[in-house]
Amino acid sequence: MFGSLQALGRASVAELAQCKGVGPTKAARLVAAFTLGIRSAQEDLLGKQIASPKDAVEFLGPRMRLSPVEMLLAVLLDAKGRVLAVEEITRGTLNESLYHPREAFRAAIAHKAHSVLFAHNHPSGDPTPSAEDITISREMKRAGEILGIEVVDHVILGGSRKGDLLYYSFRERGKG
Repeated sequence: MFGSLQALGRASVAELAQCKGVGPTKAARLVAAFTLGIRSAQEDLLGKQIASPKDAVEFLGPRMRLSPVEMLLAVLLDAKGRVLAVEEITRGTLNESLYHPREAFRAAIAHKAHSVLFAHNHPSGDPTPSAEDITISREMKRAGEILGIEVVDHVILGGSRKGDLLYYSFRERGKG
């Protein structure tokens, strides 16, 4: 009915409950199972090093590509690039997520992070940055410089093609 596991993972309790033989209780269990699976996979990666945008994509992809709305995550890193925590900064709409550097760096300050990698998703599947994405990325980099917290990258995650998650890395493109 949903066409793929990815689409099934994005389905809401209400959407799942409309399936024959699946009521509200089973639908809630399915949503909970997907959520636990994602969190379990990420928990295993805490303390691991993020050395490249591809590492970040592998780390965040399962969580972010299932989101039906834009969300911004901060991956908080220690001085050796190891993951201290992943914090959701904001959750937006289908094509927009509003945030300000003050909210984005709050978690980095609280966790005493050496550096941070920001990532957000494009539920449309196209990771091409908008003009707003480019502006915000510059603002985040400037704010990090003022705070003494390095912004190692800003990654936009899109859909997948042939098993590979599509993404845009400002660092890889020399823009971050």
